Formats: sequence, C-alpha cells, structure tokens
Amino acid sequence: MSADARHLPVMLEEVIAALDPKPGEIILDGTFGAGGYTRAILETGADVVALDRDPTAIAGGYDLVAASKGRLTLVEERFSNLSAALDQLGVEALDGLVLDVGVSSMQLDQAARGFSFRFEGPLDMRMGGEGPSAADLVADLEEKELAAVLRTLGEERRAGAIARAIVAEREKAPIETTAQLAAICERVLGSWNDGISPATRTFQALRIAVNDELGELGRALFAAEKRLKPGGRLVVVSFHSLEDRIVKTFLADRTRTQAGGSRHMPQAIVPPATFEAISRGAAKPGDAETKTNARARSARLRAARRTEAPARGGDPFAFGVPRLPLQGLPGGAS
Repeated sequence: MSADARHLPVMLEEVIAALDPKPGEIILDGTFGAGGYTRAILETGADVVALDRDPTAIAGGYDLVAASKGRLTLVEERFSNLSAALDQLGVEALDGLVLDVGVSSMQLDQAARGFSFRFEGPLDMRMGGEGPSAADLVADLEEKELAAVLRTLGEERRAGAIARAIVAEREKAPIETTAQLAAICERVLGSWNDGISPATRTFQALRIAVNDELGELGRALFAAEKRLKPGGRLVVVSFHSLEDRIVKTFLADRTRTQAGGSRHMPQAIVPPATFEAISRGAAKPGDAETKTNARARSARLRAARRTEAPARGGDPFAFGVPRLPLQGLPGGAS
C-alpha cells in the first residue's frame, strides 16, 4: 500500500481473515480512504466496489482503478447509501462488506480540512464538503444544544463549561479556526495531559455531528443486512465506544435466537437471526501493530456472517444512535 506509514490500514490481517474474500466474489469497501483494504482484497482475486464520501480519496484511487483492470469500481458516495450505489452499478448482492468507521488519517493530516487541533486551519470537518461545517455549529447552536453535542458525542464531562465559554467567545468574535476552538478548550480544561489535548473530545463531538457519523453507521448496518447474500461477511472496524456500541447492539439483536423469559412473563417471539457471529466479541489489534500504528490502539473489530433469513430493517435510533435536539442539522431531530 502507500509508502506513508500514517495511512496503514488498521487490523488488515484480521479484516481479511474475517472477510475471507475469494476469486470472483464481489466485496464492498465502504470506506476506501487510501485504499489499504481494497488493495488487499484485490490481491485475493475478488472484485471490489469501493465507496468514499470524500472526493479527494476517490481522486487518489484512480491509479488503482487503472491497475485493477476492471476489478475495482470507485464511487463517491456515503456508505449509508450503498444500496443506491449498487443499484446504479447493477450489483444485486454482495459476498462481503467492510467498514473502517470514523475519520481517516489523511483527513486529520490536512490542515485545510479543519479536523485536527494539531494544525491551524479553518474549522470545517466536513468529509464530503457539503452541509454545515463545524464553524457553523459553533456559531449557530444554542448553549444547551452545544453542550448536548459535546456531552453525547464527545463524552465530555465538562460539556456545559465548554459550551458557555464558546458562546461567550463568539459574542466577541466569530470562531472560525481550529486554533481558536482549541484555545477555548485549553482555557476551560487546562493544558495538555500525558500527550492528550483538552480539545480532543470537543473536536470529536463536532466532527461526528457535522458528518452524522453515528447515523451513517446505523443506516449502513441495515443496508448491509439487505445487500449481503446468504453466507456474506460483514466486518466493521470502529475506533471509539459510541461506534462500537452501535455495532455490538445491532449484531447482538441480529444474531439472537432466543428471548429471555420467566415464569411470570412468557418468552417473546424472536425473528430468525439474520447474522451469525464469526467470532465472539470484539477483536483487538496485536501488540506489534499498536506499537507501530498509534491509530490502531483503540480499534475494535466485529464480524458476522449473513444467514438466509430475510432482512428486517428498522430504526437506527433503536441501536444506540443518539437523538440530539439539533433542528435542521446532521443527526438532528426532525
């Protein structure tokens, strides 16, 4: 893959083992990024449909498309819209699907994208370039709404204090850069601690809100259930507890074959399981990988195999996607 070690695909060996691609199969890589998973899948002889909502990632994959000699199709699209993308390509069903959820190292490393507090840049954070930016949320959300975002999506314990500081600061001047927002967080929470910026959770929360990342994940899981053929493999790599909780809850529900009951309450009827677990629980990266790739440290991999039961569909909010009082903004209440 890329010579740049920052773009190493996380848990590559574990992903390929769980995905188990074979010559002639069709695998969907829902988060193309720098193409690490896609390259490894192509090397097995399988064909790949790769999606990415980031146009710069798609542009960076054209050489790989040419080298694949027709076995790779790149589509600029959110992975939650994978069914629509497959319909346009005339692909009915998939043999496997992999998602590497969250922000990519390429996006973090580009100051102009505004994802990172480590670089001075515009407070943007939009993966696809459309919709409200992080600066828009910081400027437009009421204090209570802003605190809810930081608390729910960033798990920030001092969300109220940071929200108050942001509101006070924006009354003086617009907050338009990553450095401005990071400075506000430092004033409220203090300086860096053990190499961790006090702005970490605030930036995470705004990025997730701007891109509706948890809603995207929930919708993608339902789409995967619909488009994977019997025996098709679903592999999801997540990087923080909010993402992993959604995947865990979804798969626990979809692999369940019995309902709890007692002498006081009869057992509920459980629909046929639409997935069966490939491995128990979440797999973690090995020590060797975490030593060489810092991004891998928080990674968790969950995988399951599609059964013959019909897809159920449903509401992503039932599986841990949070509802936030953000009228008209990504992931907000309708």
